[in-house]
Amino acid sequence: MGTNSGVWRRPLSELITSIKQTSSDLPDNSTLHQNYPNPFNPSTTIRFVVNEKGFTSLKVYDILGREIATLVEQQLSAGTYEVTFNASSLSSGVYIYRLQSGQKSMGKRMVITK
Repeated sequence: MGTNSGVWRRPLSELITSIKQTSSDLPDNSTLHQNYPNPFNPSTTIRFVVNEKGFTSLKVYDILGREIATLVEQQLSAGTYEVTFNASSLSSGVYIYRLQSGQKSMGKRMVITK
């Protein structure tokens, strides 16, 4: 599970509950919304909008910039999506989630409280 470097790795199935497309309307811009609830324990929902079909990734990083989880890493059609992130195996603190879709990249902070 853990290594001497202090980085914990968890199976993806323990971190992601689901990803679902909530709308297929063609949006003007890609957008990353603030997760809700925030702060949270143990799970939160991250909503994002992709404005054109293409490879999309959504990743979670700790405050030191180490990748903690990959929530989405696939080809997505234009539309609005939601991902439920279960952080029950992570410690309290501030984490960053980052959406990359096409040439666009954006990030937000989230807080886990236990």
